[in-house]
Amino acid sequence: MAWWGTLIGGTLGFMFGGPLGALLGAAFGRNFDHGIKLTDQHGAFDAGQQERVQAAFFTATFSVMGHIAKADGKVTPEEISATESIMGRMQLNAQQRKAAIKLFNEGKKDNFPLHEVLEQFRHECMRRRNLVQMFLEIQIATAMADGHFHASEKHILFTIGEQLGFDHAAIEHLFSFSGSGPSPGSSRPPPVSSAYQVLGIDKAASDAEVKKAYRRLMSQHHPDKLIAKGLPEEMIKLATEKTQKIKAAYEQIKESRH
Repeated sequence: MAWWGTLIGGTLGFMFGGPLGALLGAAFGRNFDHGIKLTDQHGAFDAGQQERVQAAFFTATFSVMGHIAKADGKVTPEEISATESIMGRMQLNAQQRKAAIKLFNEGKKDNFPLHEVLEQFRHECMRRRNLVQMFLEIQIATAMADGHFHASEKHILFTIGEQLGFDHAAIEHLFSFSGSGPSPGSSRPPPVSSAYQVLGIDKAASDAEVKKAYRRLMSQHHPDKLIAKGLPEEMIKLATEKTQKIKAAYEQIKESRH
C-alpha cells in the first residue's frame, strides 16, 4: 500500500497532472490545479515508476468502470454490485473504497474524458503490455459480471482495447478468456471447449502448443510480475484468480487428452 501512503501524504516531487490527476483531485475533494505531487526518497516519480503507475492504474480502473457501466444510458443495480464485488475482492480500506466510489461516479458523468484518460494511462504504463492487458481484463470481467452484456458496452470495450494497442482478435480472446473456463473454487468444471478458449487455442493444437500457450498466459498474469510492473498491491487477488483459471483450464485439457 506504499503508493497510497505516498498519495495521501502529498509529498513534493513530480507533478501527476493531466486527466488522471484531475480525477484523483475530484475523488479527494481537493483542487489540484497543478496535479498531484508524487515522489520517493530518491527524488521524483517519473512516468513509468512503480508507485506512480499504481496510482494511475487505480484511478483509471474505477473511473473507466463507471463510464462503461453508463454506456447503455443507465447504471443497473447489478453493475453496481459487480463493482462493489471487485472492491471487496481487493480488500480496500474505508478511505480507498470511498475514493474508488467517487472515481466510479466521475466516470459516469457525460463529460468524462475517456480518450484522454486512456492516453495518459497508456503513457504512464510505459509499454507494460501485460499490465495494460490486466486493466482491460478487469473492465471486461466487470461488464460481464451482471450477465447482461449490452452492445454499447462491448463497443466501448473494443474502443478502449484498440486505443490501448490491442487488435480486434486479441480483444475477442480477452472476451473469451473472461467469460469462459473454470472458476476458481468451482466444483463443476465447464465443457473442455471453454478451457481451450481460456488458453486461446483450438482442439487441434498439439500438446506442445497447449503447454506453450499455458506458459505464456501464466507469465503474463503472474501476480509478482504484475506488481513489479505497477499493479496496485490491492489487486493481487484478481491476478491470482486469473492464474488459477489458467491453471485449471490447462489441467482440464491435459486430463481430457489422456
